[in-house]
Amino acid sequence: MAQVASQLTAKIQQLLAQGLTSAGAQVVVQSGITLPDLAPAMVVSGNVSSDLAEKTTGSQYPLFRVSCERVSNTLREKFRTFSGQAQMVVETTVTQDRLEGIEDQLHGCVEAVTAVLDQSRGDWGGGSLYNGGYDVTFSAVRHGGKNFLQAARISVVVDVSR
Repeated sequence: MAQVASQLTAKIQQLLAQGLTSAGAQVVVQSGITLPDLAPAMVVSGNVSSDLAEKTTGSQYPLFRVSCERVSNTLREKFRTFSGQAQMVVETTVTQDRLEGIEDQLHGCVEAVTAVLDQSRGDWGGGSLYNGGYDVTFSAVRHGGKNFLQAARISVVVDVSR
């Protein structure tokens, strides 16, 4: 099961690193929200709280942290070693020195992530299939980063059969 989690984390990290720059530019054009340049280096993996990551490694914002939250082997298919689902999470974090506009910036970053996910529906290879659904949860603004910090969690369920 650990192999499923690490392979899907790497796959989503790769998809975001390849498509986030153009998706962010498209969000800026379509919505007029001001976003910083979204670079592949802003996409990292690991299930680490933003507070801990900021204290130990320092972070470049906006930050897109990909991790696996849950793997479930329900054995829906006979004669398969693994057939179930993996719940993946992309935690998007933004920061700025003023409170005004931080929520717009976060919404723009989430829009860019969901645009990449929308373009990536279908077979991901290796027995992984993404149907296109996601769930977004926004947190409240808190102190951190440059002064104010806000995050959103984008949950994605991937069907796996191996």
